[in-house]
Amino acid sequence: MTSSIDNTAAAAAKARENVIIFDTTMRDGEQSPGASMSLDEKLELAKILEEMGVDVIEAGFPIASNGDFEAVREIAKIVKTSTIAGLCRAHQVDIDRCAEALKPAARGRIHVVIATSDLHMKHKLQMEPEQVLETITRSVAHARNLRDDVEWSAEDATRSDRQFLRRAVEAAIRAGATTINLPDTVGYTYPSEYADLFGWMTQNVEGADRVIFSTHCHNDLGLAVANSLAGVQGGARQVECAINGLGERAGNAALEEIVMALKVRADRLPFQTRIDSTHITRASRYVSAITGFAVQYNKAIVGKNAFAHESGIHQDGMLKNRETYEIMTPESVGQAPSTLVMGKHSGSHAFRAKLKDLGYELGQNALKEAFGRFKDLADRKKHVYDDDIIALVDDALARGGERIRVTHLRVIAGTEGQSADLTLEIDGIEKKATSTGDGPVDAVFNAIREIVPHEAALRLFQVHAVTEGTDAQAQVSVRLEEDGRIATGQAADTDTMTASAKAYVNALNNLMARKQKSAPEPLVAGQF
Repeated sequence: MTSSIDNTAAAAAKARENVIIFDTTMRDGEQSPGASMSLDEKLELAKILEEMGVDVIEAGFPIASNGDFEAVREIAKIVKTSTIAGLCRAHQVDIDRCAEALKPAARGRIHVVIATSDLHMKHKLQMEPEQVLETITRSVAHARNLRDDVEWSAEDATRSDRQFLRRAVEAAIRAGATTINLPDTVGYTYPSEYADLFGWMTQNVEGADRVIFSTHCHNDLGLAVANSLAGVQGGARQVECAINGLGERAGNAALEEIVMALKVRADRLPFQTRIDSTHITRASRYVSAITGFAVQYNKAIVGKNAFAHESGIHQDGMLKNRETYEIMTPESVGQAPSTLVMGKHSGSHAFRAKLKDLGYELGQNALKEAFGRFKDLADRKKHVYDDDIIALVDDALARGGERIRVTHLRVIAGTEGQSADLTLEIDGIEKKATSTGDGPVDAVFNAIREIVPHEAALRLFQVHAVTEGTDAQAQVSVRLEEDGRIATGQAADTDTMTASAKAYVNALNNLMARKQKSAPEPLVAGQF
């Protein structure tokens, strides 16, 4: 008769042919200051990740707030093929709350974390090593009684005493953990050092053959991706990462970089993932849009310039053979090459085809509105670039269902003072205001506050040009905070003041929606 342990070992052996992709954008990524996401945004992101083929989606930290609990539960309801994970500390109340949120999940994972470094045990946990070992056994066993899939993480593993870490890992395995995560919590380790840690653990830990080892690397020294890949070479078969490298401090290992490194360099890393890489760009743009965190132009894989060639020598090589300067195609990550030149004479069929190339599938009403905005933009701009179209479509999608809309704006600026005449439509009723300010943007925002009084503080105002030239669209990001709630808004327009007004109003709409949910203040999540 085959035991459950034998079955687990067989499954683990089979899985070693693959690298499991564990996405933590909605948990660790959201811990980035200002990267808060609404429930609807998380649900949409979960759908994108599932379609992409992500194995494990860490949907949140259920004990942290009612909002996080609801997000994990609702995502667990709609996702069928990916495993949904919830994070919890090694406390029974945390674990129970996590298990409750995961009840609807077809595949659910309880993810338990506790620190194992001397520094963390002494100053943060204020526990003796033996107490930590007892807590690991008790918490993992309790989690395993509630779910068959339990991951245990040793916070600050890379700064932990190796012999103690081995004892901790063995305790977790004996208690029923199926995945062991050895995170580089503070981005301190070095690739060869991290590879050696996994190699040593797989050779010296009793029961290592029954579990999957996992990496979780932060980017404080810019080594998160390199360390993650080194961990795979050392024996890890799960990588925890986030879209665009979003995460605490300098961020996490970037999912898109991990996936494409494994795909392009299969000669050195002979592993495969379930990821359909053609969804990568779509996911990157969506995360950037909902968080307000712009992707740097030279960001690997998903940056605006990732497949751009300006040097004459490079262009000559590309014309002769694309492989001279491209180790992967833009199509392989969901960036279609430009095949249509868009302008004021372009029709709706060409516009729809261009949107499809760019990864957008809009309904008839949304398409009609986006096409109208495109024609208006084409009348104002000589050249309409792909980035212009992406900006206007993202802007249109962000406006959907808003209670407050900008309908008219006139700004006067100069050495004699600045003023703004503004009209907002609120639930279908127009309201007007005229305000002055210390600069035109300040005048616009004062007018908004006069029409819609509120106590929200402006935490971020950021403007960047979508494309080149004096007729470029301005893309504006605004972040507001009130009573601990943070909301981000974005907008794009060839007029910077109009984009600023729309972005502020977008953030205000998002903030109002979150206030209506009235979730309690979150606890501080375990950082690892």
